Amino acid sequence: MSVIAEFTVPSDDFALHHTLTAAPEMIVEIERVVATMQDKVMPYFWVSGLEQSEFEDAFREDESVKNVAKIDEIDDGRLYRAEWTENVETIVYAYVEIGATILQAVARDETWELRIRFDDRSRLSDFQEYCDENDITFELNELKEQEQPMASAQYDLTTKQRETLVTALEEGYYEVPQQVTMSELANRMDISQQALSKRFHTGHRNLISSTLTINYPSEDNPE
Repeated sequence: MSVIAEFTVPSDDFALHHTLTAAPEMIVEIERVVATMQDKVMPYFWVSGLEQSEFEDAFREDESVKNVAKIDEIDDGRLYRAEWTENVETIVYAYVEIGATILQAVARDETWELRIRFDDRSRLSDFQEYCDENDITFELNELKEQEQPMASAQYDLTTKQRETLVTALEEGYYEVPQQVTMSELANRMDISQQALSKRFHTGHRNLISSTLTINYPSEDNPE
């Protein structure tokens, strides 16, 4: 069974240490990582904060990336594409060699918070062994088995929470004005309004925490 692990890693053991040191107030989030046919590993970064010009200067001088290109700019955020250099052995090894998938990676003030999916615990052990052998510092913050489909597991939703949120969307609960009340929705789902409210509360909390922050609640809630 696959497992999802959350790590805290210092930037000097991962990537963009020079950049994050030069612009500590900036927030960097890896949107996705693409492995090309030429065995290149290309991350896409969203960067937000106030010192964009200072960050960009440092970004282009950072030895952990090359061929940096600005792709888009929205409000105070910029999207960049780059290539990892050979200095970034951890991410190349994890993504290409042991088949791990980076679900989320956020950096600020010289620290990365990573959420990675491994095919099984043996792959996680391989990753940990590789880090130990290469003196790569990391702290394992949370580890959970993926017992749900990826669409739910990635966002820390139980099956019931996901079903509730999707049904509410389909029935028009989130429309303005609402096309269905909470009481009506509870009746259609054949559950009490109190149970529906609880699913909304925990589902919204977990969904927001897993998409807008890296550390999300680990409380096991069956509803």
